Amino acid sequence: MNLKIFTLALGLLGFHCSAQTKDTLAEKMLIYQLPNGGWGKQLEDKSVVNYNLPIDKALFKKIKSTGDDHATIDNNATSREINALIKAYSTTKNPEYLKAAERGISYLILMQYDNGGFPQYYPNTGLYRKQVTYNDNAMINALTVLYNVAEGNSDFNVVSLSLKEKSRTAVQKGIGCILKTQVLQKGIPSIWADQYNEITLQPDKARAFEPVSLATGESVGIVRFLMLQSVTPEIEKSIRAAIQWFRQNKIEGYSYNVTKQNGKAVRVLAEDKNSVIWARFYDIHTNKPLFGDRDGSVKYNYNEVSEERRNGYSWFGDFAEKLLAKEYPKWLEKNKLSE
Repeated sequence: MNLKIFTLALGLLGFHCSAQTKDTLAEKMLIYQLPNGGWGKQLEDKSVVNYNLPIDKALFKKIKSTGDDHATIDNNATSREINALIKAYSTTKNPEYLKAAERGISYLILMQYDNGGFPQYYPNTGLYRKQVTYNDNAMINALTVLYNVAEGNSDFNVVSLSLKEKSRTAVQKGIGCILKTQVLQKGIPSIWADQYNEITLQPDKARAFEPVSLATGESVGIVRFLMLQSVTPEIEKSIRAAIQWFRQNKIEGYSYNVTKQNGKAVRVLAEDKNSVIWARFYDIHTNKPLFGDRDGSVKYNYNEVSEERRNGYSWFGDFAEKLLAKEYPKWLEKNKLSE
């Protein structure tokens, strides 16, 4: 690509090229958008998408060589851009921002399975990318965008009527998937796994250190999404069951913090009588905290996890603290429900 073509491309997308180009976030997002309407978290060379970087000729070429297989909802990709572009449109009225956001919304609708689930990537089906993915809030981020579109919330009221109707259908399908995938323990609903087989909707493993398990952080996000919805008997039952599970499986008397030791960040699980935490993963049958390692092994003792994974992954957190203390009581009150 010669400099003239590069300069023309930037100009068409709203860039004003000068000795020092001043990029806005929305303009950069237009350039990073993939042909299928989604966005990636990485470029073709596996470098991470970074909107803080100025877009020079070399980076522009790298962005445009990145194909649809990189489109994903992992790590906030696509939902982040749609939200930012809708906000940018509300302040600038630049039609290109709305057009790009609507293409992103169409991508989310396109990637949804008939069973209501969302894969981590689309159309890339390699490894665990085709699984129905709650991990890192991927599916809930996508559904939240579609919920805001369907309801015309905040700045999303500008989205086309056609996309609002399609989003409403997608949200209902998504809720159906959420209710179907809540893990049953002897017939009693618990919480959710991180990812599921896209056909059987059975909990599945992903990376070597992400075994089949119940996932607390993601399940909190799922409950919060369900609490946005109109209450049905099925949704109420699901929320109450998850709340009960969180109450029964909290870990009292321990804290989990990152400290510096010999100049290195170290994650420390320590006794603390004033602290309540939850493990990141729990055994899907016994509710015992479990930990995965690089070699694919599963440990039930935190101290047996390799040092690299102990310090390279967050294994505990106060995930459900705010949900239990504030959000759930407010939901009950709002919907005139008793404890």
